[in-house]
Amino acid sequence: MSDNTMTKDAVVIERTFAAPIDVIWQLWTDGEQFAKWYGPSGMTIPVAEMDVRVGGKRLICMEMAERNMKMWFTGEYREVVPPVRLVYTDSMSDEDGNVLSPQAMGMPEGHPEVTEVIVALSDLNGRTKMVLTHVGISADSGGAGGWEMAFDKLAAYLETLN
Repeated sequence: MSDNTMTKDAVVIERTFAAPIDVIWQLWTDGEQFAKWYGPSGMTIPVAEMDVRVGGKRLICMEMAERNMKMWFTGEYREVVPPVRLVYTDSMSDEDGNVLSPQAMGMPEGHPEVTEVIVALSDLNGRTKMVLTHVGISADSGGAGGWEMAFDKLAAYLETLN
């Protein structure tokens, strides 16, 4: 199930997953698990370094092998409240985690250098409601579609765990 709200300033996606809240939290906070579902269709995650604590850093690489393309993202965890809330910044970067200008990476004028991702999880008697808010990503960007594809991958990955 998906209920999406897209505004000029944020994408909000609500999904309910057939898994306990602790499992969904683990998929968001364990780099090995995160790499199994994150990213749009056709992308793999060869690097998912995640120091999940307030002030901890993250470095993620998305790769599309058939295009020989890699995209790096870095950020910092701002809030970590297991297993219900995760807030982190997200910026395009090089492989060393140095923030790069979005325009230098081919993004449209006005794309912010730093965005914020908020993940709120709620227990629904063994299922998990997730509300993702990505502040700084507008409705006319590819970000919303990318998140939808990632959450479809997350749901498919959950089926392999049962």
